[in-house]
Amino acid sequence: MRIDRYCNRNVVTVTRRATILEAANLMRHNHVGDVIIVDEFDGGRMPIGIVTDRDIVIGIVAAGLDPEVMTVSDLMLAPLVVADETADYGETVRAMCAKGVRRIPVVNAAGSLVGIVTLDDLLRQLVAPLAELAQVSARERRHEAEVRR
Repeated sequence: MRIDRYCNRNVVTVTRRATILEAANLMRHNHVGDVIIVDEFDGGRMPIGIVTDRDIVIGIVAAGLDPEVMTVSDLMLAPLVVADETADYGETVRAMCAKGVRRIPVVNAAGSLVGIVTLDDLLRQLVAPLAELAQVSARERRHEAEVRR
């Protein structure tokens, strides 16, 4: 199945000139743990980086740096790992595992941001079928009890 089926299309973004404080406020306001840094072009947004709440705590707060002066481009790591919207679920999981990332922006053929997939999104997709499978034995016993009375 294509990964764009699982991605969240409401992505919080900032440009590279945004301050760390602005990014943190956006995270707080939108109840998210990251912002995607984008370059805007012809109505599209090309992802160039990501900053997470953990990046801010470890890279800025713990280092005693000023979040009102530092920009997201000062903190983002390169290169950014992205998934093409046509990539399949397994391919995206393998890329996340290989690169050690918990969040991966999803882009279209032009490289424009269409969404984001997180570890939590993928786990939710795995858990539902596993929960159903866990009920098979109980259903089998109930069915057997009803049939063999």
